[in-house]
Amino acid sequence: MKKYLSLIKFSHTIFALPFAVIGFFLAYHESNISYLTFIYVILCMVFARSAAMAFNRYIDRDIDTINPRTSEIREIPSKKINPSSALKFVILNSILFVITTFFINQLCFLLSPIALIIILGYSYTKRFTFLCHFVLGIGLSLSPIGAYLAVTESFDILPIYFSIIVLFWVAGFDIIYSLQDEKFDAKNNLNSIPVYLGKKNALLLSRFLHFITFLILIFIGIKYNFGMYYLIGATIFSSLLVYQHTLVTADDLRKVNIAFFTTNGIASLVFGLFVVLDILI
Repeated sequence: MKKYLSLIKFSHTIFALPFAVIGFFLAYHESNISYLTFIYVILCMVFARSAAMAFNRYIDRDIDTINPRTSEIREIPSKKINPSSALKFVILNSILFVITTFFINQLCFLLSPIALIIILGYSYTKRFTFLCHFVLGIGLSLSPIGAYLAVTESFDILPIYFSIIVLFWVAGFDIIYSLQDEKFDAKNNLNSIPVYLGKKNALLLSRFLHFITFLILIFIGIKYNFGMYYLIGATIFSSLLVYQHTLVTADDLRKVNIAFFTTNGIASLVFGLFVVLDILI
């Protein structure tokens, strides 16, 4: 179990999970809200992300084997988990995801294969486009929309705005993370923003994407009359985005893991907590 939790980086589920919770509570005043549905939403997040991460490790196993950064620490190249077992894990979690959506509502069930195609398809994208970071962002951005659909079985613009926040936020921090492999990716014909633009320009683009994230946060707060708790959460979230950009430069990537994992995990948790408080109070 420990090996599989490491394979999928289970602790990193925290990135998108708070936004799924936000999506759920945006429908808090709906008469048909159910906390059993909330449990189903959490399970869907866990199953979908587990399938996506394990599939990424399965598809990238040959790349990870020759990459000095990953060859010893990732489970498949280090032979802690064999490829066939990882693929079975992907299939199991994908099936559990679809089954769980069946118990939510018909729309979620019908859309579940599309969600799987997006989140699993991301693993192929760096082989043909430098826009792979945005595909990852789209995959994670499904969480607030999906959670809202779980309650209402209908689309609305507000959860879509929160999904756009996730899209630009995730794409921005994934660009930072991919700086580590810029030389390796270029040598092995893999695509990324750092390969396409160079490290300095990639960091500039990441900052720009996070600035857009900040503008959308302000827009949502004003347009939908969110209160003090939202303001506090948005301020902390934005401050942590700024902070992560102080940790990494094109010439110094020593703190990239702090910028990627710790800072973004805290930012997501805090923002989710304060937005939900704002909705409930």
